[in-house]
Amino acid sequence: MDNVKTLNNMADSSKMVYFIYSYLAWIGLYDDMDSWEWSLSEKSFYKPGETEFRHWKTGEPNNKSGKEHCTEMYDTGLWNDNDCETSRRAVCVDVRGPNLTFIFNNISMKWTQAQSYCRQHHTDLASIRNMTENQKVRDVAAGHSVWIGLFRESWKWSDGSNSSFRYWSQKTKEPNNNLGAEACVAADFEVSGKWEDWPCHYRRAFICYGPEVVPVSKKVVKVKFENKNNLDLNDPAVKKAMLKQVHLEMLYAKFQADWTHDLGRD
Repeated sequence: MDNVKTLNNMADSSKMVYFIYSYLAWIGLYDDMDSWEWSLSEKSFYKPGETEFRHWKTGEPNNKSGKEHCTEMYDTGLWNDNDCETSRRAVCVDVRGPNLTFIFNNISMKWTQAQSYCRQHHTDLASIRNMTENQKVRDVAAGHSVWIGLFRESWKWSDGSNSSFRYWSQKTKEPNNNLGAEACVAADFEVSGKWEDWPCHYRRAFICYGPEVVPVSKKVVKVKFENKNNLDLNDPAVKKAMLKQVHLEMLYAKFQADWTHDLGRD
């Protein structure tokens, strides 16, 4: 099935500018707002339903500015999505069979740095499976906002490809989630096809793609008949016999052809 366009490089983006002028058109990039998962991915660590435990603050997650893909716990024990580049203290977890211990790291760092630190010195960033564990993490955090192990992947292509090419508009600092729920992407052909995030329910033109069509070359061959017997070339029976003979000769020579006739000319 055809899909909304995946862009792999600037050449692809430039091609689109020739197709549509002065218009916003959907492409296949979108932000999966519900793709939250735990950094500690070992399935045996979780009982059924425990990977889905959440304790968001009211109104969260809100993906403010379109860049909030990691999770912090406030000193209240409630959760907030935040930019992964923000520096926070973190809570790690040590897992030893059925026993686990939460460890507070007092050094502020980005989420990915905190993940690396926890994996190097402990098991991983803290996974929270229920309210009891949520309270334990809150207690060890000692009044600080801390990174926990919940995160989500950012922008994805609808066809499942892993192209990392991005062409965001810097004029409006995209992606900016300006209207609060901008999870889909349109190319703006008034600014060289640069990308903007928009609410997915907006009506837009869209660009699809499918297998590349390889052009087939054709040659036109004119055949001139010599009418030695003064046959009536307008006679349907004569024309039919002539075309049949030519068709047989072409089949013998392994040619494929479509025929038209233009009688009465030299």
